[in-house]
Amino acid sequence: MTRITVFHYDAFSKTPDKGNPAGVVLNANNLTEMEMQRIAYNIGFNETVFVLNSENTDLRLRYFTPGHEINLCGHATMGSLYCLKTRGLLGDKETIQIETNVGVLPITFSIVDDELSIKMKQDQPKFITFNGDVEKLAASMGVTIDDLDQTMPIVYGSTGTWTLIVPVKDLRRFHDMKPENKLFPDILTENPRSSIHPICFETYDKTAFMHARHFSSPYSGTTEDSVTGTASGVMGAYYLTYVNQELGFFKFTVEQGQEIDKDGRVHVEVLRKPNNIDVFISGTAVFVRELEIDLD
Repeated sequence: MTRITVFHYDAFSKTPDKGNPAGVVLNANNLTEMEMQRIAYNIGFNETVFVLNSENTDLRLRYFTPGHEINLCGHATMGSLYCLKTRGLLGDKETIQIETNVGVLPITFSIVDDELSIKMKQDQPKFITFNGDVEKLAASMGVTIDDLDQTMPIVYGSTGTWTLIVPVKDLRRFHDMKPENKLFPDILTENPRSSIHPICFETYDKTAFMHARHFSSPYSGTTEDSVTGTASGVMGAYYLTYVNQELGFFKFTVEQGQEIDKDGRVHVEVLRKPNNIDVFISGTAVFVRELEIDLD
């Protein structure tokens, strides 16, 4: 019987069972893609990350939801690199490069407020206009069209993984949201496999700049992602692209997970360049437990 150890880390929080859980599998070079998918399905977290050797960088990461592989995942990157760094598997390196399905990304380690902080660059942001039925979109999240802030555009955005940014007027409406994920593909006609990411400029925490929830694509096998790294990066690029087109650099904090008792924080930096926007996210993580999966 082949048993695989999966380390459970919670990302974007210093408190176990808050933030966003990620499964981390070390030394995954001998696992097949089918075995990785089976492990991710059995663990059941929004993402499980597999650490592999890379010929050109310090390491390679592959990310799987219970339903399929995705190209990039912020919180699983945080969890896996926190795992590697705190277990001494990266030595005293302050910077590394990781290979992902979206390319090679730089990582920086630092100590912030006596905690290990991990900063990752994301893929170059891309946006696609949403031309679907806004009323049906709102209903699929459990709100009405009047709850949406239509002074700002609804757009698909990606810094490695596609999500639909949906501005919402009132923070109080986030508690009422009950996603019907199975409806998403028929509404998201331009990008049927996208997730949905409602955002708001009201926050619970006065030190945070934006609030969010994240509703999974039904193809992923999950319902909600509690604290999302790549989608938070999209929020930063969205702000420079659609909200404040004069700003050259912005640094802020996203809060997420309060409605489902997963309170987490993602720190976002966005830098405008002549032809693109550089997006960085940073945060910490915490070890929770070891899990065992039988492959046979």
